[in-house]
Amino acid sequence: MHPALQTYLAGKITLSAEEASVVSSYFKVKYTKRNEILVAKGSVARYVYFVVKGCLRVFLTDDQGNESTRFLVLEGRFGTTFPSFILRQPSIASLQSPESSELLMISYEDRQALYTRIPGWETMDRIGLELDYIESIRRIESFISLDARARYDTLQQTNPEIIQRLPAKIIADYLGISQETLSRLKTKR
Repeated sequence: MHPALQTYLAGKITLSAEEASVVSSYFKVKYTKRNEILVAKGSVARYVYFVVKGCLRVFLTDDQGNESTRFLVLEGRFGTTFPSFILRQPSIASLQSPESSELLMISYEDRQALYTRIPGWETMDRIGLELDYIESIRRIESFISLDARARYDTLQQTNPEIIQRLPAKIIADYLGISQETLSRLKTKR
């Protein structure tokens, strides 16, 4: 089993050697280039990705080409365009690797097989999705309840690596502010 996945699973689920081998057989390694699109708007998401190294970005694009970042996924987390993946429908969002990344990918069918073959896998996966959902709701609530400075400070406290690693355009978009506002917030530190 890939060491990064083994680290992620530690403390979440106990696997026998045979079960670990089964889990490992369902995940395939994928290397991406910077800015590679893994799920294009209008296509169906076929895989969930576990980020070993790098980053994933889920974003929407409007008719004028403006992008809106919905979710960022760093190392040790799973991500995809979940509505498309779960419902098996064309995605309204795109999935991109803004950095060259090493990923482990698992198909919809193989994920379903893990639910039936590995006791506790479905519960572990549900708990992870619930935590991601809570993070998303808190981010949405921050757009309503916090000003730009507070959102930036919160990101700096909770996920400073996002600010250090990703381009200003993506950070500003993720925070729901302009690049100019982001620049002012950075210089006022």
